[in-house]
Amino acid sequence: MKYWVWILSLYSSVGFAAEQSFSGIIDVRASYTDGITSYVDGGLGKFRYNPDGQLSLAQAGVSYDIDWDNPLSAHVVANAYWDGVEDNIGITEAYFKYKGLPWNNGLRLSGKLGVMYPEISMENIATAWSSPYTLTYSGINSWLGEEVRHIGAQLSLDYLGKFHDSRHDFTLSAEFFQNNDTTGAMLAWHGWTNSSRQTLWQEKLPLSELPSLDGGSLSSQAKESDPFLELDDRIGYHVKTQWRMQGLGRLEVGYYDNDADTRVVKQGQYAWLTQFVHMGTKWRLPYNMEVIAQYMKGDTLMQSPYGMNIVDNGFYSAFILLSHRWQKHRLSARFEDFSVTDDDLTFDDDNSEEGQAMTLSYSYQFSKGWFMQAEYNRIDSERAARVEQGYAKDLVEQQWQLASRYYF
Repeated sequence: MKYWVWILSLYSSVGFAAEQSFSGIIDVRASYTDGITSYVDGGLGKFRYNPDGQLSLAQAGVSYDIDWDNPLSAHVVANAYWDGVEDNIGITEAYFKYKGLPWNNGLRLSGKLGVMYPEISMENIATAWSSPYTLTYSGINSWLGEEVRHIGAQLSLDYLGKFHDSRHDFTLSAEFFQNNDTTGAMLAWHGWTNSSRQTLWQEKLPLSELPSLDGGSLSSQAKESDPFLELDDRIGYHVKTQWRMQGLGRLEVGYYDNDADTRVVKQGQYAWLTQFVHMGTKWRLPYNMEVIAQYMKGDTLMQSPYGMNIVDNGFYSAFILLSHRWQKHRLSARFEDFSVTDDDLTFDDDNSEEGQAMTLSYSYQFSKGWFMQAEYNRIDSERAARVEQGYAKDLVEQQWQLASRYYF
């Protein structure tokens, strides 16, 4: 992070006035998990934490922003974790942003360039990509945080309704990117999760000890997946359209395709062709209520260098979240449904799963920036691969958390 900040500060000092700012989050938690070994630790557990209780630094995130006296700005985020599973510190986002002035017809161009998330999440809108609603992200946003990030360039065109006395705004955006060729590997081999951990840019992710990966048909796969690797020099894309009604909410639809060449493998890292459509809506309701709903459906393919299908999975996840805020209180409830469909013929690698998840979360604001939050998570899932590790195919996992979160 110091390297990025030094470059941006130097740039601001050689001819451009700039406003610099820091913000952050410190999230300390006591948790108890009733489940199996966490996916973060190479298991098939659906939660971030291993079984039993622990005290952890769930997130220490710092965001550095610099805004020049022109349409350019920059954004760098670093996160640190001390959770007894994978303690680490590093960059999670770093990009330049351009936001032009609107033209007389209400159109405006904007763009981004750097390390970034695709603009999909409607939950993770707070500092350092945290969520103000729940401690644990939905399955969709947990997967985005784990392995759906890249180096890319985004261009957006906004139509601003206020120039025409309208409350309706529209946005069309296109994003082109690299460094995401292994996206889909973790979703295939451990399935959907409910997490609160973002993979750091330099991290690699451990794979579970499945028969296919441990001496079986996929033994040439590296024991860790590098989620932000470029293997085939091809460019993926993400397109999205959004309609907003000022003061009320929005609706958006997008399509993501990493355009990976599935016959490329280097040092045990395979390129996965991952494509999905996503839809989402977020609305303010009467009595200080909010509703968020997101849906994702797609597929991911891994092949041998000779073009034979090895892993061919369809996947789906959807959730609805209701949140009510009053005075210093917020109560949120989220309900999810998810599945992975195994469509290949690899006999020792069954990635199929289905399940439902529920989250109940309550937070209280003690003072500016300081929140106490309690949360209960429950996942009821069916995954055949767990049997190979001595666990039940159908398993209920539960988690209780109490957090002190400070935003600065």
